[in-house]
Amino acid sequence: MNSAKKTKIKDLKKFDVVDYLKTEKDIAAYLSAVLEDGDPALFVAAIGDIARAKGMTEIAKKSGVTRESLYRALKVEARPRFETVTRVVQALGMKLSIHA
Repeated sequence: MNSAKKTKIKDLKKFDVVDYLKTEKDIAAYLSAVLEDGDPALFVAAIGDIARAKGMTEIAKKSGVTRESLYRALKVEARPRFETVTRVVQALGMKLSIHA
């Protein structure tokens, strides 16, 4: 007879990548992995995850985008303007670069 206690689905904590984005190295590794996938929607959502990890209100202030608009723009199904993406990336203290 197995006396080990079984874990129930309801007892599991919902996974949120934000819980693992503690350092700049963590953030860079996450964003790099997402970029390798090549999915623009996933890239935008990852920027949203990073913004949540750093504090959405603060990032909204720094980027000049309202908090509500930022949440809407950084969802997987959103298609934000490139200007919005670059403003948020800068507000996060990151920069985009291309390497040959």
